Amino acid sequence: MDRTHIIDLCNMLLWLLIILTLLCGFIFTKTTKGIPKSWFEWKTEFRYQYLGIVGLIHDAQYASRDRVALYKQPDRIAVITGGNRGIGLRIVEKLLACDMTVIMGVRDPRSAEDAVGGIVDLSQTKGKLICEQLDVGDMKSVRAFAQKISQTYAKVDLLINNAGIMFAPFKLTADGYESHFAINYLGHFMLTHLLLPKLRAAGKPGRNARIVNVSSCVNLIGRINYKDLNGLKNYYPGTAYSQSKLAQILFTRHLQTLLDAEKANVQVNVVHPGIVDTDLFEHSATTAVPFFKKLFFKTPERGSRTVVFAAIDPSIEGQGGTYLSNGGKGPFHADAKQPAKCEKFFEHSCALLKIKQYGNGEYPL
Repeated sequence: MDRTHIIDLCNMLLWLLIILTLLCGFIFTKTTKGIPKSWFEWKTEFRYQYLGIVGLIHDAQYASRDRVALYKQPDRIAVITGGNRGIGLRIVEKLLACDMTVIMGVRDPRSAEDAVGGIVDLSQTKGKLICEQLDVGDMKSVRAFAQKISQTYAKVDLLINNAGIMFAPFKLTADGYESHFAINYLGHFMLTHLLLPKLRAAGKPGRNARIVNVSSCVNLIGRINYKDLNGLKNYYPGTAYSQSKLAQILFTRHLQTLLDAEKANVQVNVVHPGIVDTDLFEHSATTAVPFFKKLFFKTPERGSRTVVFAAIDPSIEGQGGTYLSNGGKGPFHADAKQPAKCEKFFEHSCALLKIKQYGNGEYPL
């Protein structure tokens, strides 16, 4: 075999290796463990693959600025949904290190306290941990949780809307909403409405109370399907998830507009924590390649940094309505840059929940 044939063979083997690598990468990083069944599902997967690659590059490129400086704030009260695992657990760890009173809204308070106790010495920390029952996908549970906080505390300094699910099979909640939409977005929309009076009470000039919505870079491929929010006609987990994450950003942007109009000392920001190795990926194909996640994804501790940055960092004081990623501003959906579209969705959400005056703290009948 002459040199030309050897070079051609090597080139062919190289291309074969590249194709096989890409194919394996696609198979083992799909949002579901099954095979897409339609062109719509294939397109969704290809979009997720693209955003995944871009997200990993962004996480690596801006790793040096992905930091948060913790400082003592013993007078502050923080409320967080979730927090018993993954990113949320590390958020709670950081807030306790700031000597805050941290109220966790979780499905199982006892196991949540045990989880926090596994990484924080609760007998030594000057922060105070309180675990309360909350199913953020159930509006009655949201109401009970908010009522308990409102009756117990005169103010709430921080509200971190962290709880969420990802790529889950189709399920309707007790209130009749698709689970991603209900848990990731609508329950937090209601909780924020109910706790806004307490947040207003906490805010002071130069020291805003803060709301942090934990979103995702996949908002960029999200679309609000007004005709079928529950995805009854064509449900696909990745589509449901990206819709809920776009919803959080539209909500953030319009709520800040309302808060600015009333000159409230409250700001709301939305965060992409990065691509993080957590249990949220339990429904995806990545469970077959845990080493890949360990190698390329952020740890939960790193994923918690920008969330806590949004909650406490003085450098973004007064910069509400901002989408943050890796300790700085990040790209977000074009619809969220159009005030009319943000307002339309905000009003639609109020209509769904029968809220007549958002932020007055009253539970709709």
